[in-house]
Amino acid sequence: MSGYEVEHNIKEEKPTQAPPRRPDLSTFFSTLDLVDTSDPAAHHNPNAVPQPENMAAAFRLLANAFEMMRGRSPDDQGSEQGGNDLLANMIGVLRENADDPPTELKGVPNTFLDELERVPKKSLKATDTCPICVNPFLEDPYPLVVQLPCHKDHMFDLDCIGPWLKLNSTCPLDRKELLKKKKPVPPSVDDEEDGEYDEMYA
Repeated sequence: MSGYEVEHNIKEEKPTQAPPRRPDLSTFFSTLDLVDTSDPAAHHNPNAVPQPENMAAAFRLLANAFEMMRGRSPDDQGSEQGGNDLLANMIGVLRENADDPPTELKGVPNTFLDELERVPKKSLKATDTCPICVNPFLEDPYPLVVQLPCHKDHMFDLDCIGPWLKLNSTCPLDRKELLKKKKPVPPSVDDEEDGEYDEMYA
């Protein structure tokens, strides 16, 4: 403080700043670019395989971010202060995958995230909260809330559920697989009538 403030007994006011809703995930997304080989624009080698250390790093970075969101430091594993059980379970899954990384990413493509049903602001209630960050949706002046296809009540902030879905294609609430598996096409009747089945050409 300068002499003027001291002389006139003016106290310096610190600007009040709202705490961030979510931790910074820029490092996570940079690492994700190394392991997500599903986007041909980002990866020119169609046979690219993610490296285990990069896979482990992606899972660990998201687990640490969720720990911060939960109100605990990543090193404070033992204490049970703050947080919610869903987030604790998600962190557990992420840590398991970090310790034993999968050989390929089992997350959803960006097109899946883009096509998730958006929940209009007018249909949200003041009591509706994101199950991950537990912040009320309407606390955000411009909420971006999505509904997962497994259940109409499974609504999340896109910024919370997006990183999880990039690593895991399951709903964190009910563990249902969100990506539809393609069923094999049954042989048509015409194919069977074309002649006898020859095992040599099968």
